Amino acid sequence: MDPWLIWLITAAVLAVAEILTLTLALGMLGASALVTAGFAAVGLPLPFQFLLFTLVATVSVLFVRPIALRHVLQPRGERFGVDALVGRAAYVVSEVTGLGGRVRIDGEEWTARAYDETLVIPAGKTVDVIEISGATALVYPRD
Repeated sequence: MDPWLIWLITAAVLAVAEILTLTLALGMLGASALVTAGFAAVGLPLPFQFLLFTLVATVSVLFVRPIALRHVLQPRGERFGVDALVGRAAYVVSEVTGLGGRVRIDGEEWTARAYDETLVIPAGKTVDVIEISGATALVYPRD
């Protein structure tokens, strides 16, 4: 069997393994095997094939992989919509119980329920928004 074909099969096996593991390391090794297969197809001697594979694999794992990981593992972007309200402070407009009530969050009035159904939060208190369920804010007192 020709060496270029062996490198090509190795590249395919490493690509499949990368898909199963998602480490990005096996993908870099697969790319190195693919580059080596190309050079092997034009007649590069076997010892130089191994040297080329080692060099390309080392460079890709040490320099390309960290850049790729940085792009894949980016922190979650800004929250928006109702997700942005979670964690904010709210002002109780009318008494909040486990059954209902009203709060003001950033100037908007919302229906609210106490996160702990046994609590009764009087008007005028400051609460934290724990969750938004539909159009109802689940709140918990700050005190």
